[in-house]
Amino acid sequence: MVKFSKELEAQLIPEWKEAFVNYCLLKKQIKKIKISRKPKPASLYPIAHHPYCGLSLFQPVRNLARTFSDKLFSSSETPEILEVRRRKSSENGDDVEEIYQTELVQLFSEEDEVVKVFFARLDEELNKVNQFHKSKETEFVGRGENLKKQLDILAELKQILSDRKKRNLSGSNSHRSFNSSARNSDFSGGSPGELSETQSETSRTDEIIEALERNGVNFINSATRTKTKGGKPKMSLRVDIPDAVAGADGGGARSIATATSVLWEELVNNPRSGGGDFITRKKIQCAEKMIRKAFVELYRGLGLLKTYSSLNMIAFTKILKKFDKVSGQQASSSYLKVVKRSQFTSSDKVVRLMDEVESIFTKHFANSDRKKAMKFLRPHQQKDSHMVTFFVGLFTGCFVSLFSIYIILAHLSGIFTSGAQVSYMETVYPVFSVFALLSLHMFMYGCNLFMWKSTRINYTFIFEFSPTTALRYRDAFLMGTTFMTAVVGAMVIHLILRAAGFSANQVDTIPGVLLLIFICVLICPFDAFYRPTRFCFIRILRNIVCSPFYKVLMVDFFMADQLTSQIPLLRHLESTACYFMAQSFRTHEYNTCKNGRIYRELAYLISFSPYFWRAMQCIRRWWDESNTDHLVNMGKYVSAMVAAGVRITYARESTNLWLTAVLVSSVVATLYQLYWDFVKDWGLLNPKSKNPWLRDDLVLKNKNFYYFSIAVNLVLRVAWIETIVRFRVNHVQSHLLDFLLASLEVIRRGHWNFYRVENEHLNNVGHFRAVKTVPLPFRDMDSDD
Repeated sequence: MVKFSKELEAQLIPEWKEAFVNYCLLKKQIKKIKISRKPKPASLYPIAHHPYCGLSLFQPVRNLARTFSDKLFSSSETPEILEVRRRKSSENGDDVEEIYQTELVQLFSEEDEVVKVFFARLDEELNKVNQFHKSKETEFVGRGENLKKQLDILAELKQILSDRKKRNLSGSNSHRSFNSSARNSDFSGGSPGELSETQSETSRTDEIIEALERNGVNFINSATRTKTKGGKPKMSLRVDIPDAVAGADGGGARSIATATSVLWEELVNNPRSGGGDFITRKKIQCAEKMIRKAFVELYRGLGLLKTYSSLNMIAFTKILKKFDKVSGQQASSSYLKVVKRSQFTSSDKVVRLMDEVESIFTKHFANSDRKKAMKFLRPHQQKDSHMVTFFVGLFTGCFVSLFSIYIILAHLSGIFTSGAQVSYMETVYPVFSVFALLSLHMFMYGCNLFMWKSTRINYTFIFEFSPTTALRYRDAFLMGTTFMTAVVGAMVIHLILRAAGFSANQVDTIPGVLLLIFICVLICPFDAFYRPTRFCFIRILRNIVCSPFYKVLMVDFFMADQLTSQIPLLRHLESTACYFMAQSFRTHEYNTCKNGRIYRELAYLISFSPYFWRAMQCIRRWWDESNTDHLVNMGKYVSAMVAAGVRITYARESTNLWLTAVLVSSVVATLYQLYWDFVKDWGLLNPKSKNPWLRDDLVLKNKNFYYFSIAVNLVLRVAWIETIVRFRVNHVQSHLLDFLLASLEVIRRGHWNFYRVENEHLNNVGHFRAVKTVPLPFRDMDSDD
């Protein structure tokens, strides 16, 4: 049977861990009580210390009389052995909090300090749980009121849009009839009916604006509305839309990409020529999507708070029963009455608000279909499939077998030993290297997912992934092993066909076919091959390439950091593109690309691009958050760009001047990167930490893992030294060594990923962030400065 402490550890909300009952601490206090109540060893002088020594001969008679009187005059009810008093504290001004304090009445003597300490700890835990529950309850109730207000504004805007369309249709019909009558008469000018219609429409518009402004919609230029040539009001109003930014500590952006464009320039549009609609359906839909997402997050937060209450109630019940068992008394009944009357158990605001959210969501966002609403509010978690595990094992075995076959065939054909196979290493091998590095990165990501899940790091919340479509570690391993099996299988087929005497023009198209298949699978529009993950990957790449123009989320700069470790892969893609565009698979002249001026200059651009994109993200984050740390972080990527460019130039011009430039730029960039890795990204190297040179809070229990990781990251960060020493024997071994160093950088990045997300998770835990803050479309005027 699983102990409750383990069960509590597995079920509690990681971000709220510190707010839960410290069950282990209370168990330790009970253990101390148990030890203190053990009978003491026999004395060396039993006669002198006998319990009746020195007492009167009539003492046994008195004890018997006292016992008889207690039984005769005592009530049938169990006497109260402790009293829990409740007092109110208003330390924070008007914020009144109830504080519980236990006083022992008759059971325990004044000398029993261990029991007093236990109940003092118990009071502290109860007060902590009550205060946290009250703060979160107040927060969620406030969110609910704000969302209902937002929903009312949205309903009014929808009604305005509907009425406007009806008026436009009736206006077009009346306009046609008016033109028909005007052609049959010499009447000119505006009719009294048209003027009255214009005045009524103006008054209706003014009433709409006043109603919306009372509900919190701040129109910027409502006092400067003009009229069209026909005398009708020309709506050119703008609504004040807040920034969709929810700040975060530790580098993680907590803004939610709930719409294609959150920063609206205007909700009430300038009309088209002729005075048309002033509210667009697209922007109404965008606002509706944001409010719907906010309701989903509110419901999720209420569910977490309900779980928080139930788990803490069970914990208090368990710990009090343990106390009764150890002390041999019935103290739990008195204290449990107080617990059941406390804030976190007696308040029904959470349950009522959950029911209200369900009804509102069902009515407004699910067309009164409760089953459909529950799919949004309570999404089902993905279940682990044994078939996925089976195929992971199958493809792993296939990969090992095919790789062994490839090594044997390559050795027999002299691919890695003969200088005559230079064309293979310059043309075909870079294509296969692209897929091999990508497969390795996917495998490392699967390892990251496994470790994050094992250590209960909430990566789906950090990256803002949907729980129904988020990639699991088994899925990542399946994708990685499938990919590696396909790549090695293509390499084996390529060597077999070459050895069988097939035309080189046909055989060397195999890497191109593999690349084409990969691109087709990536952009496949059908709901297969992990479509949500594929499209999310494409969308993130778009955000990275256009980073200054998109708000930077945690997943965006995290993926951009991955690209900085895949510069060799991008260089291989350049070789692959030139390989097919120059038709080297037909001519087998690999020098066509290598000696081209454009090809050589593009090497700088490709090596700079990941660092440039990352630097642009830092600028955008500084612009949005006004945090100068992002500018300092940008300097790290600028130094890396300089070092990369200098190393490329030194590879072409091996002079002492460029060697000095390589040493200076690379050392500066490496020190910059190491500092940022350890201090900023990992949060380590804190000299005042209780864990020497680490940080106070650690996810891994063994501290040696952190010291080992620091050493590994340090060694792999200085791999650029190989470009100076150049441990190369021949042309083939040079390519193999480059591939090995690129693989080590991918491994280093996967190693870095775990501690980066761990640090972000601990920052969320420190601020009790377990629910996303969704930006809302309408700003409350009372909340603006």
